[in-house]
Amino acid sequence: MTKPIVRFAPSPTGYLHIGSARTALFNWLFARHYQGKFLLRIEDTDRARSTTGAVDAIFESLKWLGLDWDEEPVFQFSRADRHAEVAHQLLTEGKAYHCYCSPDELEKMREDARTNGLPPRYNGLWRDRDSKEAPTGVSPVIRFKAPQTGETIVEDHVQGTVRLDNSQLDDMVLLRADGTPTYMLSVVVDDHDMNITHIIRGDDHLNNAFRQKHLYLAAGWTIPEFAHIPLIHGADGAKLSKRHGALGAEQYRNMGFLPEAMRNYLLRLGWGHGDEEIIPTEQAIKWFDLPAIGRSPARFDVAKLTHLNAHYIRQRSNNELVDLITPMLPDDASIEGLKRIEKGMPGLKERAKTMIELADSSLLYFGVLEKDEKALKFCEPNHKALVAKVAEKLKALENFTHDPIADTIRAIAEENSVKLGDIAQPLRVAITGRTISPSLFEVIEVLGKTETLKRLEQFAQE
Repeated sequence: MTKPIVRFAPSPTGYLHIGSARTALFNWLFARHYQGKFLLRIEDTDRARSTTGAVDAIFESLKWLGLDWDEEPVFQFSRADRHAEVAHQLLTEGKAYHCYCSPDELEKMREDARTNGLPPRYNGLWRDRDSKEAPTGVSPVIRFKAPQTGETIVEDHVQGTVRLDNSQLDDMVLLRADGTPTYMLSVVVDDHDMNITHIIRGDDHLNNAFRQKHLYLAAGWTIPEFAHIPLIHGADGAKLSKRHGALGAEQYRNMGFLPEAMRNYLLRLGWGHGDEEIIPTEQAIKWFDLPAIGRSPARFDVAKLTHLNAHYIRQRSNNELVDLITPMLPDDASIEGLKRIEKGMPGLKERAKTMIELADSSLLYFGVLEKDEKALKFCEPNHKALVAKVAEKLKALENFTHDPIADTIRAIAEENSVKLGDIAQPLRVAITGRTISPSLFEVIEVLGKTETLKRLEQFAQE
C-alpha cells in the first residue's frame, strides 16, 4: 500500500466526544501502521456554534491522548472561497444549476412528498428550467445535478459493498443563496485538496458517501477509500449518552484515567486482535488495520475502562506516578511526605484504579486522615490499649524494617491471645485514619520509626 493520508475532522461546537476520540485513534493508528500522515481539520463552518474554547479543548484532548498530527491544522471556514470556486466550476460545466425556490415552495414540496409517502426532499423544479424564467430580486442557491437512474456502489472497508438506488438521491445544495458553501461541498473539496486517501469515520456518515462520491466524479477527482465505523452504544445497548459515560476526553483525564489506558480501551471498542485485551500502543500500531474493525456497534463500559486503567497504573514507574499525582496533593505538601509517597508507591499503586484514588490513598503519608464511621469502630479503649503495647515494643526495635516490624506485631497478638486482624485494624486506623490501606507493615516501614510512634502514641492517648 502507498503511504495513506487520513484526516480527523471534528466540529468545534463542544468537547471531544468519546466516539470522536475513537475515530481519531483509528485514523492515527492506520496512518502510523503504514507510515502515512494523520491530518487534522477543524470543520468550523457553523459560525454560530463554533467556539475558540472548543477548538482548544479538541487540541488539548488529542495531545493528552497522544494523537499527534503531522501538519498544521486546516480550518474549513477559511477555505470558503475555494469551496465556492468549485461550485461555480461545476455550474459552468453544466453539472450544477441555479435554483430559485422560495422557502415556502420548498416546504410545499416536502408536504407533498409526505402526503405521497415519499421522503421529504427537493423535487428538481429548477433542474432543467431556463434561467430566463428566474424571478427578479431572488438570490439563487447552486444545486448539484445528481444522477436519477441506476445505482451508486460504495466499496467500504468495514461495511463491505453498499448500494443505493439513485432515485434516493436529491439535488443537494452546494452553495447557499448568501454564497456560503454547504458541508457536503466543503468536505469533498477539502479532502481532495488535502490529498486524503482514506476516509475513516462513523457509519452515521455512510449516506453522505453516496452523495460525495458523485461530487468527486463530477469534479474529475480520485475518490478516497471509505471505512465507516459502527457507532458506540452504552453497556445496555442503547445509543451512547452522558448517562453511559459519553463525556469529553478531557473529563476522563480529570477523573484520573491515563491516556494509554484510554487508547487501549478505545482501540478495543470495535476492533480486535484475537483474544488480546491488553494492547500497548506500540503493539497496536503494528497490528492495526481496517479489516479487523467489526460491523456491530461497540458497547462502552466504564467498569472495563477502569480495570484497564488499574493495569496501566501498575505499569507506570513510581517516579512518574508521583509526578502525576503531585498537582492533586495539598499545596503545602511536604518534601518529606513526597519522599514517603515515592517509597510507598509500590503498595499504593497495587490498589488504585484511578489517579484520583492513587492521590487520595497517598495522603496517609502526610498525616493521619480524618476517621470515617468504619474507622471509629476501632477507637475503643481496648483498641487503644493494644496500640499502646505495640508502640512500646516498636520503640525498642532497632531494625525498623518490614520483617522485624511484622514479627513484633504478630508476637504481641499471640501474647494477648488475639488474632492478627484484631490488632492490625486498630493499628491501621491509628496510623492512617482508615480501615483500608496498603500492607500495614509496609506503611509502618515507609513512615519510619519516629512518625509511626508519634501517630501510635497520639492515638492511644486520644
